[in-house]
Amino acid sequence: MTERVYLDWNATAPLRAEAQRALQDAAGLVGNPSSVHAEGRAARWLIEQAREAVAALVGAQPADVIFTSSGTEANVLALTPAIETAGEKRPRDRLFVSAIEHPSVRAGGRFLRGAIEDIPVEADGRVNLAALAEALAPAKASRPLVSVMLANNETGVVQPVAAAAAIVHAAGGLLHVDAVQAAGRIACDIGALGADLLTLSAHKIGGAKGAGALVRAGEDIHFADPLIRGGGQERGLRAGTENVAGIAAFGAAAAAARGQLAEEAAHMLALRTLLEEGLRVISPQAVILGGASERLPNTTLFALDGIKAETAIIALDLEGVAVSAGAACSSGKVQSSHVLAAMGVSPALGRGALRVSLGWTTTQSDIERFLNAWRKLAGALSKGSKEQRGIAA
Repeated sequence: MTERVYLDWNATAPLRAEAQRALQDAAGLVGNPSSVHAEGRAARWLIEQAREAVAALVGAQPADVIFTSSGTEANVLALTPAIETAGEKRPRDRLFVSAIEHPSVRAGGRFLRGAIEDIPVEADGRVNLAALAEALAPAKASRPLVSVMLANNETGVVQPVAAAAAIVHAAGGLLHVDAVQAAGRIACDIGALGADLLTLSAHKIGGAKGAGALVRAGEDIHFADPLIRGGGQERGLRAGTENVAGIAAFGAAAAAARGQLAEEAAHMLALRTLLEEGLRVISPQAVILGGASERLPNTTLFALDGIKAETAIIALDLEGVAVSAGAACSSGKVQSSHVLAAMGVSPALGRGALRVSLGWTTTQSDIERFLNAWRKLAGALSKGSKEQRGIAA
């Protein structure tokens, strides 16, 4: 049986060998990390080692890493009016989110719907900084919280986060950055970005599903309203016994991703270039969405007029190739993309958008397998279209 080709890394990455070992080792521990005996201290040590590794991945201090169950939970924890800074007790009055954010950000966390405002993006998929500055005018919001992702999960387009941070801070606001797709693929330093809060997810970088983190830029940022109340774990911000094995695997994946960042990024970029060159030869009319902007080195979102994403995904799957239709967070349903709509992509073209995302174990052979499968699919659909036109004539 021919081995399948997995090209849906933006949905989830395979477990790194380092993370798998950490997961298995931690699963054998019996202690509760809140217990003071030797078994509890052993479990606590694993968590704190992971905290150091995750902090190092994004240039933060270990004390500023708050472990959660996912990137989504970390986003909801971050997006609350009850953020205090330097002793300031007044709540944040409005939330501004870019129009291409992940659904967990666009939902607004714990802000009321009427207090949430979209910031548009340009046709190239980058947030409109002039619109952001206008939205943050003093007459509109006195204490804003802004959320701009570091890289989009569908197009891979890298956002001008540092420039956005300067605008936000000049307006007296705080900036939250969803770095779930970017971490481990491009440099992601919380200080260089100017982010006040930053979200990570373990399974996107080769850790286990079920662990995420919210990272603060410093201890001056406080949350007056924990997301989950109870035993006081994670500095009182996320109650409940920690997922020791998942967090240990998260730390191992973070350390591996940090150590191999430059090598893996170069590897993925070379393969993405090969992929896109092949696509242009097979389907010259194909549009690479966001292709004019800086993108993650592993991500290609493309569309060909007349091809439906759902049909293409099934056909490619039957050829042993796994890709996705943009985001993979809609219970298996292929839906219209709010990202492409925000970029002004026509609904007809957007419905055919396919996301091919690569990883550190992707090979040239995998790209060739995809291109061969795409050539077969595009040829069959082109033939069917010609036959339909002949019948209509």
